[in-house]
Amino acid sequence: MKIRANGIHIEVEDSDAGTAAPGRPVVLLIMGLGMQLIAWPPDMVQALVDAGFRVVRFDNRDVGLSQRFDALGTPGLLWAGLKFKLGWSITPPYSLQDMAADALGVLDALQIEQAHVIGVSMGGMIAQRLALLAPKRVLSLSSIMSSSGARGLPAATPEVTRAMLSRPAGKGMPAAIDHTVRLFKAIGSPAFPMSDAELRERVSAAAQRSFYPPGIARQMVAIAADSTRAAALADVTAPTLVLHGKSDPLVPYACGEDTARRIPGARLAGIEGMGHDLPPGVVQRLLALLIPHLDAARTKQH
Repeated sequence: MKIRANGIHIEVEDSDAGTAAPGRPVVLLIMGLGMQLIAWPPDMVQALVDAGFRVVRFDNRDVGLSQRFDALGTPGLLWAGLKFKLGWSITPPYSLQDMAADALGVLDALQIEQAHVIGVSMGGMIAQRLALLAPKRVLSLSSIMSSSGARGLPAATPEVTRAMLSRPAGKGMPAAIDHTVRLFKAIGSPAFPMSDAELRERVSAAAQRSFYPPGIARQMVAIAADSTRAAALADVTAPTLVLHGKSDPLVPYACGEDTARRIPGARLAGIEGMGHDLPPGVVQRLLALLIPHLDAARTKQH
């Protein structure tokens, strides 16, 4: 369903929509760079519902079925990347703070007073920003395969960097899907590989729902420009769980370690053999850690 949040149109999926199940604690799921709400594995969403939670997912601005920002233009990624490496100031089309305000707007539009917030990758960064923006609204924070954004942290492996910067071998949707499949294989979990058929099915489903590269470029610049979050994380008050794959080739494990170190009282859990994706085996391990974390925060509130 489409809602108006933070002054823009946001596509939302609510597990309690149309049901008479008031009072269930809410889990707000925030997806990563260029990824849509359908990227949350159905088994993960259902497990959270079965555990007694109302699950709200949404498409971030500029992806999926949410509002696009064509008027802001497509940024030059090479120039932004050079500025980032040199430590120069980057002016993004919009910020991760704006995207956190979108997430808060989703809660407002659905009249949700408080929520457990779970974010993956860029979504973890947005979740961190939301915990800083509206601490009283965040019952707990879970930051998965994400980063504090601090200077000096390890970067992606050369193989993944090449895959990120490469272009499709041809024009049209089939070539774009092939390119995305290759990228996802490069960042995937070595101990939990998905079959080529399953991976292609996921990528194809996302492309059929929405294919909009300019939005991904604007989100990438927003990530690069978010230079003050690391220092601010000391002010996070929500009970925090940091989950990170020890074999993540895109956002190395040290980034999760740094995030946990900066957030007071945060618990870090590393998952052996997990890369930068959500295959079934990884989802099982995440849920085994997430649900007790959510339950503990819920109990503490009462």
